[in-house]
Amino acid sequence: MKSKIIKMLAVMALVPAMLAGCSSSAESDAVSDETTTAAADEAAAENSDLADDSLQKVLDSGEFILGLDATFKPMGYTDENDEIVGFDIDVAEEVCARLGVTLVKQPIDWDTKEQDLDAGKIDCIWNGMSINASRQEVMNLSEPYMENAMVFVVSGESEIASQADLDGKIVAVQSGSTAQEILENSGLAVEETALATNVECLQQLELNLVDAVFMDSVVANYEIKESGKDYVVLEDGLEAEEYAIGFRKNDNALRNRVQEILSEMKADGTLGEISTNWFGSDITTVK
Repeated sequence: MKSKIIKMLAVMALVPAMLAGCSSSAESDAVSDETTTAAADEAAAENSDLADDSLQKVLDSGEFILGLDATFKPMGYTDENDEIVGFDIDVAEEVCARLGVTLVKQPIDWDTKEQDLDAGKIDCIWNGMSINASRQEVMNLSEPYMENAMVFVVSGESEIASQADLDGKIVAVQSGSTAQEILENSGLAVEETALATNVECLQQLELNLVDAVFMDSVVANYEIKESGKDYVVLEDGLEAEEYAIGFRKNDNALRNRVQEILSEMKADGTLGEISTNWFGSDITTVK
């Protein structure tokens, strides 16, 4: 009897040790699994970085191809000397100088800009391009660099004084723009006329073929100032927006290097100088 009791006590004494051993083994396995997962994630990230040669391709080619609507004053447009100039162009020229490459200005159809980017015809879309959900989904966008608002422009002789007066009126808007998307989703009872460029929209307004133009405030204010024409911006616009540069979805290396240079330009005052030359003050929002 004593012998049986002694054996039972011995077995009971071994149980905690066995449980501790199992627990230690489980914890060890868990740590091992976490370490393996972390190592795999790190390796995947490294492989992704190695696979992303977007920056190196630009450096090797010696060219950075910028896609733009070459009628979009003052961001990027063709001047009287048939040269493409503008705020975005001046900024991009400085970025390219710091990259050690040449800027190539490539006019594109704004309605098919995403296709041109994906096909590799251009390295970026840099032309007062507003941020929206659909563009965030298909492009790798930079941080915002300027704020903008969407506004209605009418003739100075027009009886339209606010959005309430737009019911039943014909409103021109650039095809493929965020302005078109916002207008169509606004619920306003207007007749939309979609045209290829804002310049054409304003020409239609001048000819009294449309009653208003819905467009970027940055462009509207510049056009009014430069042309001296009798246009009026209605006080009640629709949405506020921000401009960003669009890169191909997986071109992180190129996107990040351009972003770094923009931050350097903001810090050393170069970006502010360019903005002041075009707008009278530094209105950029780069951090």
